[in-house]
Amino acid sequence: MIQAIYVAKKAKQAQIGIDVVKVDAGKGIVGDRNYGKCNEAGLNITFVESEEIDAFNTNFGQRLEAFSTRRNIVTQGVRLNQLVGKEFTIGDVRFLGVELCEPCSFLGRSLASDSLTAPQVVKAWMQRGGLRADVLSTGILRVGMAIKVW
Repeated sequence: MIQAIYVAKKAKQAQIGIDVVKVDAGKGIVGDRNYGKCNEAGLNITFVESEEIDAFNTNFGQRLEAFSTRRNIVTQGVRLNQLVGKEFTIGDVRFLGVELCEPCSFLGRSLASDSLTAPQVVKAWMQRGGLRADVLSTGILRVGMAIKVW
């Protein structure tokens, strides 16, 4: 299910949590920094598992908030790595999992702390950073909606 939704209007701007968003086919989340950036697959929307955020916090003694991952949708109870190359739905909205959302150096720097360097952060999030997906149909997403894998 969707545990949280985050958007940022501009790159590197702090993300804000919202309960409801509109997504447009082929464009992404209306009002998000990546809206309409469709020059390569997987840029429409990003997902991350709440379980991976919890594991990171536990394994590294951190207090990372979900918005700090820079992903749009925080999920619960869905293994996102298994959705690469697969269609799934949330409500009436269809998605295609394109690729893993591997951590970048910006994420590493932004999550680094006194006890964890940027390279350590990047390594910790490898294969755990979530999913990049394409939005295949237009609709509304709300916190609490179920994710159905086909």
